Amino acid sequence: MDFQDVGSARARAALLHVAARSEGPPVPSDLRITLNFHPDRLGRGLPILRALAQDGAYHSQFVTGTGNGGLTAPPGGDRWRWESRIFGGVYDDAPALDRPVYGALDFRRQVVGAAPRFGSSHFRLTGATLARATFCYPDSAAEPADFGVAAGMSLIALAEADAQDALNDYVETQVHGGVDLVRDVEALVLDASYRGTPVESAARLLPCAVEWHPGYRITVARLHQHADYRGQRYADLGAHLAEDGHLDPRIIGDAARTGRYELQDLKMIWHTLARFGAPEGAGTACVGGGAERVGRPVA
Repeated sequence: MDFQDVGSARARAALLHVAARSEGPPVPSDLRITLNFHPDRLGRGLPILRALAQDGAYHSQFVTGTGNGGLTAPPGGDRWRWESRIFGGVYDDAPALDRPVYGALDFRRQVVGAAPRFGSSHFRLTGATLARATFCYPDSAAEPADFGVAAGMSLIALAEADAQDALNDYVETQVHGGVDLVRDVEALVLDASYRGTPVESAARLLPCAVEWHPGYRITVARLHQHADYRGQRYADLGAHLAEDGHLDPRIIGDAARTGRYELQDLKMIWHTLARFGAPEGAGTACVGGGAERVGRPVA
């Protein structure tokens, strides 16, 4: 493996470093990497999809300063330290634009993408991006010991055997060499709650196909039924935000843009919606204390 098609020397070095610690069967070529995100948030003061249309590329939080998990990218921060550990220090002094973009491998073929914890919608990348991706399980925040590249890895088997909460059940993926919206994206897959909204209008400006999944939705009654998942205060706030007795991603996004609510609080509400209000084919339907995984491909 020489990774000669990867753009930068740093990216090639990172891939080689991880490949040296990887073994197992190759990743099936029909699997896809997805980048889950909330398409109605702001980036650099702009609606995120309009910012993406201007840039023509999807960037890491080292560039944007935003994210749907922990914001830990500054030099010396947790994200910087995790990358230093995983990639043998090759990105330690790298410009922000040279660093990898984070997503997940959709080995369960879920209609909502591989890691809905980070957003209701997702970019589905082309098969070609697999060759310049590295993988770990569990999430890099957990300082994993198991890594992989597309040529060979055992992470899918590890994930399938692990009894994780459904929102944590993903093989983290780092795409090296950038994510260009023309070159690398098969489609933007949006939650159905954004039909007919400014999010759909902005999505039509992107140079990629727009697809839809059935959408997340939870009733206030079900939100309170699962209040112990993230806490009663978040169930109460979700009930306050609800429209006509239910919550969906569009409602949470509208609340986020008002500036009246803590984004971390809204993230906890999103986690409950994602965990217990997922559509069929999302792989997160609750069965007892675990998760029934019923993935199917996006049509």
